[in-house]
Amino acid sequence: MLLADSAQVADRKLFVLGGGTTVIGPRPQPMAVAIRIEVPWDRANVPHDWRLELLDEDGRPVMAGERPLLVAGRFEAGRPAGIRPGTPLSVPLAINFPALPVTGGCSYTWQLSIDEATHFDWRASFYVKP
Repeated sequence: MLLADSAQVADRKLFVLGGGTTVIGPRPQPMAVAIRIEVPWDRANVPHDWRLELLDEDGRPVMAGERPLLVAGRFEAGRPAGIRPGTPLSVPLAINFPALPVTGGCSYTWQLSIDEATHFDWRASFYVKP
């Protein structure tokens, strides 16, 4: 996972602008989360549910109005023709936000989960200037 100013997916590749963001603000600004999921060969052609949620520094969901700020979807990695057996399959995701409901002087974390499981490495944190 990588935080950036913006990101997009084209031809199964991630294109990132302003990657490596760790500090934003204090004014509202766009932010993107660029994710490359590596799917094991034996998990090809199996649907997987993903969820990306913004958490505050206490680990609570950040609210956008009355709802938690989260994005969810489903992916399924197919095996391209001619790929060597055993090669991990890459699934790129780019999620862009126009602005976030965050408070200056606080830290936040984007937490990714796949099939309701998560891992320490599946998160990216940032700080908002006061």
